[in-house]
Amino acid sequence: MKVSIFTSYTDPEKRMDPWEESLNCYRDFGDEIIITGQNWEYEFSFEQIGKVFQEGFDKSNGDWVLNMSLDMFFHEKSKVKLTEALMKHKDAPAFALPKFKFFSPTRCEFKNFEIICLNKKKFPTIKLNGGGDLCLATLDGKLLNYNNVPIVNIPIWNYDTTFRTREVIAEDRARFARAWHRHFNDWSDRGGSTNEKAFEAWFKMVKERLPRHLKKVELKEHPKFINSKLELLEEKQFGYDCFGLLNKSKPSTRVYYDYLKMKVKFPNIKLKID
Repeated sequence: MKVSIFTSYTDPEKRMDPWEESLNCYRDFGDEIIITGQNWEYEFSFEQIGKVFQEGFDKSNGDWVLNMSLDMFFHEKSKVKLTEALMKHKDAPAFALPKFKFFSPTRCEFKNFEIICLNKKKFPTIKLNGGGDLCLATLDGKLLNYNNVPIVNIPIWNYDTTFRTREVIAEDRARFARAWHRHFNDWSDRGGSTNEKAFEAWFKMVKERLPRHLKKVELKEHPKFINSKLELLEEKQFGYDCFGLLNKSKPSTRVYYDYLKMKVKFPNIKLKID
């Protein structure tokens, strides 16, 4: 069984992506690494995201293909379990993994289920063109999600903008906001075309999401691939203290209620792999 992992990036040093650490992780888990998007235009079309993902899937030669964004990692303890899951679900088009989102290294939330493990050997017609962002996996025009594929407790460790500065985040969010507006003709929750408006909308989202980061994590518990980079976070980087928000956010009763509902609905979903 051959496993391909594809990712995409353009100028990852400038965008302050943990690209070297990510590739080290992917090399440890995959037999083949495919990189696309290296010639991504600065002012891009929003549908280009799905096209770049599709290029990665099409170029992959593995029986299973994993779609990994540069800010997503596996823990080294998950390696055996991932291999077992790929073999067990050989007749499924895909399976879902829980994604735990980190803004800072010390706290996270269970965000959603990601369909990143795609069975290309038996389902080569999978497309990356679905969902609101036009880049989620579909089969025969139907979106693949945790309701119609198996769920496997192999956590995705997601470091969302953790290593970026205000300036990098603002510029990046504005680019995506303009691309969204060109395609959908509205700004939605993306603020506006300028760096300032886009950053303000993003920071508002962070304020709303941070109280949901209830699970506490020690630095030593993170995947070995990213641990040292987390140790070296500087005050100017978002992950240091979420630009001053980390110790000010307080979860509401509603947040605890939603968390308990999730624990009841998915009792086997955990961040750690024994």
